[in-house]
Amino acid sequence: MIRTVVQFTDSNAFGGTERVMLQLLGGLDRSAWRPVLLHHDLPGLAPLVTAARDLGVELRRVPRSSRLGHVGAALPRFMRLLRSERPAVFHAHLPAALTGKYGLLGAALARVPAVVATVHLLDEAPPTARERLNHLMVTECVDRFLAVSDGVAMRLRGRFGVPERKLQVIRNGIELGRFGLAADPGLRAALAGDDLRPVVLTVARLDAQKGHVYLLEAAARMPRVVFLFAGEGPERPRLEATARALGIADRVHFLGHRADVPELLALCDLFVLPSLYEGLPLSVLEAMAAARPVVASAVGGTDEAVVHGETGLLVTPASAAALFGAISSLLADRERAVRMGRAGQARATREFSVDGMVSAVAAAYEELLQRRPRNIGD
Repeated sequence: MIRTVVQFTDSNAFGGTERVMLQLLGGLDRSAWRPVLLHHDLPGLAPLVTAARDLGVELRRVPRSSRLGHVGAALPRFMRLLRSERPAVFHAHLPAALTGKYGLLGAALARVPAVVATVHLLDEAPPTARERLNHLMVTECVDRFLAVSDGVAMRLRGRFGVPERKLQVIRNGIELGRFGLAADPGLRAALAGDDLRPVVLTVARLDAQKGHVYLLEAAARMPRVVFLFAGEGPERPRLEATARALGIADRVHFLGHRADVPELLALCDLFVLPSLYEGLPLSVLEAMAAARPVVASAVGGTDEAVVHGETGLLVTPASAAALFGAISSLLADRERAVRMGRAGQARATREFSVDGMVSAVAAAYEELLQRRPRNIGD
């Protein structure tokens, strides 16, 4: 029997959350599951919609309900759509604590048999009383929260009181076969100018959360190193202005959104992610799979991927000095860097495959459906 699983996100841009959604949409066994993507009609989500269509996923547009008046009008329509699709599972992907709450409410009111929410990221700010109250409502609607890391699970328990019986950690996975390519000398020369200068790569949304400004400050102290920033986001104008002000715009290249991340990883000497907080960053897992040593902030989630001193170096968040020290030490010791890269690749292969992630999510669906045999529309 083929059952329907609806995937949904309330975000307005394409990032790590949406990439994980695509992995699930493409990886679920089509002889057992019919995936449907509910999406908003927003320009920032175009990469998600296009890629899902290419995977043969059925698409359904839904309105974005950001204000109470919109919710009152949109919720009944949302519920009617769910009832017409008759999903066995409604799976919302939350890039923050309370995003997607109206979708989860609609799924619960429509009596979808299993309501699942993957929490990809939680910030460090303590929740307000209103946020805690809203999360209590969300918790009532959700049968299972899937946390992408132990750090996210800990915050869900401690900050929002999510009970243990509703909480499960399923770590992000990556398509290992896409990485570990040979470097393209022509691409490296085009981006770095020559083969003599070290290349440091970061792949992340250009958002304040990612801490790019501290990497720029560190870059100003390394005059022979080229820095590549792959990704788009609202911070790009400010970061470009900072690079100009620091006098490093000639060797800091903002590449925008790139579809050739495996090729970029192949040509770089070192990968850096200076985030202020994280869930479990795909970019770090991909760098490990590409056998690149990683320098990253010692924040929850990242520290579950990078083993300090073995697969890379973890540094104090929001510290340009700490980034400078770690990057300089690895660029100066090529043998140590190569050794760390190989250890990271072995760890990624063992712990972070996309097949393992998809299998764990599908098993969670099955378990919930055995526990909760209600039918939609009952």
